[in-house]
Amino acid sequence: MTFKKLIFCFFVLICQLISAQNDSINNLKEVIVPNGSLYSNNKSQSIQILNDSVINKNQTSLSSLLNYNSVIYFKEYGRGMLSTVSFRGTTASQTAVIWNGINVNSQLNGSADFNTFTAPDFNTISIKAGGGSVSYGSGAIGGTVHLNNNLVFKDQFENELRLDYGSFNTIGVNYKMNLSNKKWSTQVGFSRNSSDNDYEYKGLYTWDGIQRKNENGQYATTNLFANVGYKIKPNAVLTLYSQSSNTDRNLSLINESDSKTKYINTFSRNLLEYNETNDGFTTNYKVAYLTEQYQYFENIDRNDFSFGKTESLIAKVDLGYQLIESIRLNGILDYNHTKGFGTSFGDNTRQIGAFAINAVEQHNAKWQNELGFRKEVSSDYDSPFLFSLGSSYAFNSFYNLKVNLSRNFRIPTFNDLYWETGGNPDLKPESSYQVEIGNVFSYKKFKLTETIYFIKIKDMISWAPLDGSNWSPENINRINSYGSETNLGWSNSYGKNNIALNASYGYTVSKDLETEEQLQYVPYHKFNSNVSYSYKKIEATYQFLFNGAVSTPSEKYKLVKEYWVSNLGIYYDLGATYTCKIGLQALNLFNKEYQSVSQHIMPGRNFLINLTFKF
Repeated sequence: MTFKKLIFCFFVLICQLISAQNDSINNLKEVIVPNGSLYSNNKSQSIQILNDSVINKNQTSLSSLLNYNSVIYFKEYGRGMLSTVSFRGTTASQTAVIWNGINVNSQLNGSADFNTFTAPDFNTISIKAGGGSVSYGSGAIGGTVHLNNNLVFKDQFENELRLDYGSFNTIGVNYKMNLSNKKWSTQVGFSRNSSDNDYEYKGLYTWDGIQRKNENGQYATTNLFANVGYKIKPNAVLTLYSQSSNTDRNLSLINESDSKTKYINTFSRNLLEYNETNDGFTTNYKVAYLTEQYQYFENIDRNDFSFGKTESLIAKVDLGYQLIESIRLNGILDYNHTKGFGTSFGDNTRQIGAFAINAVEQHNAKWQNELGFRKEVSSDYDSPFLFSLGSSYAFNSFYNLKVNLSRNFRIPTFNDLYWETGGNPDLKPESSYQVEIGNVFSYKKFKLTETIYFIKIKDMISWAPLDGSNWSPENINRINSYGSETNLGWSNSYGKNNIALNASYGYTVSKDLETEEQLQYVPYHKFNSNVSYSYKKIEATYQFLFNGAVSTPSEKYKLVKEYWVSNLGIYYDLGATYTCKIGLQALNLFNKEYQSVSQHIMPGRNFLINLTFKF
């Protein structure tokens, strides 16, 4: 969808005034969970929830939010450019993004570009570490990121408008509206974030002594969403979720002599869901239609481009039954039909059917056990038998022990199977075994989570030279990944003074068993922390991020050195009955020179001012 079409649809939907309620550092809105099974069926694994109060204190990109608030490592090809992840030492295609319960990883390359998502478009964003293929299918090896739009049924009319302007002519507009009563619930929203992105490269000059800038780095991301729920009867709800996204960006030059290129991503996601609860039975039906399209311009001065597109139809039935008071069973059937066509992989179709069973045994108030298995059938590959086994036991209010063992997988993508020339239709899915032990300590206002894990991956798909010019994927790599994740949270109030602290640290060893070397772009260490302080209408936040050094595939640039970055934000609430908050953010406060991907330099100190209206 073009930008003009999105603008037109936006104004059709929001020809009205906007309002919302105020919130502070520790008076947060109630979290309404649309995908309750994520939390009730996964108590043996750690789940981190970021609600809208946290989301609004960060930059609008999903990459930035998760980079500063989770242990996930981000590989970003420059500000606003392609952004992929490594979760627990796995590859970008081994972390699944779940949109309102549906896996939306690319069918073309298997991964998700986190800079195509705008964080304020969602009410809650959850990060589940560890395997999840039994519930969410392919790619949920390292973990899953859940993007949720939460509908509530009560009398309300709430609206929020956020305006941003910053360095490099960075402009952001983010709008959300909630309108509901006891029968209907509606959300509509629009976001547009763009930048000239022409920041200077600190310490880097042209041959004639002029300081270099980020050339050809312009980008614009536009998102439009509309969600409508209707309560057919007190125990049954019909919901429609719809989202359209367009990311139009030039690709930053590495060398001044490089050709100027351009890449356009377009997504459309539509989901119809019916949910009913009746005595001991629950019924959930989902039907989704997803499209994904890209255009790549090798030279922006010409109209020639390569392209690819996929269309996916997904149907899913989840039937739950309370067998006895302590045991609940869920049977799941799902079907996925995907058609892909493009200039580099022809015209191909893939069909996948799957059957899964999940069981939860609530032994008592302290002890819960979980068991699940899944089997897929496809004409393209032979799927392994997947399972998950977990247990959570709360010894007391201070200590909770969690244990989980699972087998997970990732299917070959359209690029892997059909790329011309070099696709390999005989590829097997990547599969893994994973075990993790979590320790949760809670004392008054403190919460500390310490998790250790081990992942053994086989049949890793790796592209290697087939001849002098062509590459082809093969199932050759075997990987062992192990490490620990630490998360700390604390908050308190002293009169009108509110303080909150959150920190996370990840130690990751991810080695290729053949070379005995750490995987490329996987740091041994990542640490981040967030400190917030508020007094009456004034609030200040400080963010700190440290990423350890990583190796690269380049013979010339073999290492990207470690770096640390800090952000400072100051906010003042001008409102009385309604809210008008002004904020100023200093990003990369100490003007550090750093890269997360070799030769893709990130900006130095820059500023962002924003106004948030809730009325």
